[in-house]
Amino acid sequence: MVGVGEAPPILDFSAFYKGDASAKKRLVDDVRDCCLHNGFFQITGHNVPLGLQHTVMDWNKKFFDLPLEQKMKLSKDTSNTWNRGYELLKSQILEEGTLPELKEGFYIGDEISKSHPYFINKKLNSGPNMWPSSDTLPDVEDFQKVALEYYYKVVDLAKDILKVLAQTLDLEENYFDEFTAGAVATMRLLHYPTQPPDSPQKLTRGIGAHTDFGTITILLQDSVAGLQVLDNQTKEWLDVAPTPGAFVVNLGNLMMRWSNDKYISNTHRVINQSGKERYSIPVFFSGNPDFVVECLPNCRAEGEDAKYDPITVEQAVLNGYADSHGRAETFKKDAAAKANTVAATKEVAVA
Repeated sequence: MVGVGEAPPILDFSAFYKGDASAKKRLVDDVRDCCLHNGFFQITGHNVPLGLQHTVMDWNKKFFDLPLEQKMKLSKDTSNTWNRGYELLKSQILEEGTLPELKEGFYIGDEISKSHPYFINKKLNSGPNMWPSSDTLPDVEDFQKVALEYYYKVVDLAKDILKVLAQTLDLEENYFDEFTAGAVATMRLLHYPTQPPDSPQKLTRGIGAHTDFGTITILLQDSVAGLQVLDNQTKEWLDVAPTPGAFVVNLGNLMMRWSNDKYISNTHRVINQSGKERYSIPVFFSGNPDFVVECLPNCRAEGEDAKYDPITVEQAVLNGYADSHGRAETFKKDAAAKANTVAATKEVAVA
């Protein structure tokens, strides 16, 4: 049982792969408790090798060590519309009223060609990846190989987690198979510079307080802390200390919507006051972009209405992107307008 005011517990996921029915039931029960409490849990005993975790995190750091000029050549804003490539520092505001966020990212997904139906039909986050040149990043072929191997391993893990989630809702283990067929997922390499000591504490974030847009998120942390989860009952912020080999798993807004608010897509944030650089790698599992999400069986009482209208996976995730990036753009435009006004006032005073 998850205790009030406790950080997300670490669960041994190996029970899912073994033949011990009682151990598997305990896992299902523990995951259910977490979904009802804070929508967060951590897992060990999964099928993603520790060595692969370490190698992909090493490449994460090597990528962000590149000069900004080289990273900007891969900018996702200027080079494509399918959410792949480099995202500049301060590109998002997920928490309204805070400053643009102190993180930079690199987006990777399924290696889809421009002849693929998903690309032709402009489906959610679907297109070819963007990679540095070999002149920019030595051994870039290894970077590609490791990143994609890790990506596919974690996507497979997401499908296993969804089999457990189905059972927590008293559904058949394969209930979500249609949803996971042809699924879209996005991996982000993330780098958080340490928060400047003179920055306004109440306004500066690595990532502002938010809930995730998709179905589930699987996060790999490095050794530097900073992730915090809001306890749903006490409203206190709980630190999620990095644990070697463990993944942090959380439900997104689609799963909450699907479960008619029975399960929680909980608020979380990152504040890096460690004095060290922080790196992490989340994989956001959205699902088949054309799949229509509507209230699940067993998630509303007889005669109770669904709280949400049906919506496609694609539209739900795009709505979330529009809100977060739109806030950052508005902030930048307002800041530029204020700067221009100040400059004009100074010119008039001098004249």
